[in-house]
Amino acid sequence: MYQPVEAPRLRPARREDAPDLARLVDLAGEGLPSYLWAGMAEPGESAFDVGVRRAARDEGAFTWRNAVIAEFAGRIAGALVAYPIGSTPAPLDDLPAMFRPLQALENRALGTLYVNVLATYEPYRRRGVASRLLAEAERMGGRGGLSLIVADRNPTARRLYEGFGFVEVAREPMVKDGWVTGAEAWLLMVREAG
Repeated sequence: MYQPVEAPRLRPARREDAPDLARLVDLAGEGLPSYLWAGMAEPGESAFDVGVRRAARDEGAFTWRNAVIAEFAGRIAGALVAYPIGSTPAPLDDLPAMFRPLQALENRALGTLYVNVLATYEPYRRRGVASRLLAEAERMGGRGGLSLIVADRNPTARRLYEGFGFVEVAREPMVKDGWVTGAEAWLLMVREAG
């Protein structure tokens, strides 16, 4: 007999979700977050500790307040971190070189809801978690549409986004500053408001 696939339940993140948010942001960022967090660590603090501390903040872009959690039977399966990009471009000159390409792309998506993190733990993949979270981002997005940035060598994520109606509108070469990755460029993808 056919058994329907259980849909993930979505809920707003809570401060106590910070450890999972740190793991999921690092997963989505292909290790770049932990590379950056290692440089921010205080004596005796690990890169992961920094990620948890940052996720537990009340302010900032990467915070539990901007996150939605997907779960199955009370177990965290994935997360979305999204926030609106304002209407004024952010200056690039004072940013470290590694961040300039990312900010330059965000500056081309003014007025959109920016999907900063979309990640699913391996055991829960291909169960509709990412699609459900993207649908939630669309619901949250309002009139400006959605935007996100993905690495050029992440074909699985790009197929998901393209299937959801995102199109590539710009790309910038990566500045790696010691971060090891096979990718060469950041791609800005946008889904126009519906």
